[in-house]
Amino acid sequence: MAVEGVEVRLGDAHPSTASEGEAAAGEAGERLMGKRSHFERIPRDFYPTPFAAVPPLIPHLRGVRAFAEPCAGGRLLVRHLESFGLRCVYAGDISTGQDALARDSYGEADAIITNPPYSRKLLHRLVAHFREIAPTWLLLPADWMHNQHAAPFLPSCTDIVSVGRVRWFEGTTMSSMENFAWYRFDSCHSAGPILHARDSAAPSSRAGQCAQCGRPYRPQRSDSRFCSDTCRQRAHRSRIAVTRRDTRVNA
Repeated sequence: MAVEGVEVRLGDAHPSTASEGEAAAGEAGERLMGKRSHFERIPRDFYPTPFAAVPPLIPHLRGVRAFAEPCAGGRLLVRHLESFGLRCVYAGDISTGQDALARDSYGEADAIITNPPYSRKLLHRLVAHFREIAPTWLLLPADWMHNQHAAPFLPSCTDIVSVGRVRWFEGTTMSSMENFAWYRFDSCHSAGPILHARDSAAPSSRAGQCAQCGRPYRPQRSDSRFCSDTCRQRAHRSRIAVTRRDTRVNA
């Protein structure tokens, strides 16, 4: 593994056999949304990917113009990626009859980008399968890399991009209790990953969401909130209108 461009050699990791207690805990944990969650897991791990998880990935998609999404669910991640100018050449999901493990090619896709189910056995099969087809970006819990069962897959992991906590359910005010990250896997790679800290991309390559119109854009400053002068002016006028209305109410 390498952090901030400094290479750190990975030892030969061979996961030991889990004890009966650890195995039972793992089985119980897979019935829940996450290890710190008491919510029952949604069938097939159908958690639509929030927009906030996507901008940290965009600066690292150099050379990727077309992608495949084999665990697409409601295709929300597809729409997020397309809003940044990427082209989806395949989107499928087991719920609509497309088994990701049954496909060996995604045509013109430069990469596979997906938010996969986190059930351990299925996830590991997907990682092994996808990386043989094309470079693969998976949105996973950040702690996944510390799990002994992940050790066999880390040598083929080229990059880990920190996302932090995300809000999985629209209309709620609470973010996830776990941190997440994008993991890139490539079968031609064997030297382990480079860790990209949050906001480590150059300002010119970061992606943001306009606070006024909600469209994605590339901020030129770290404190940028709007994609254009038009949106900045609209937001300013909106604040003035709210202030005047509050003044009339309180008068």
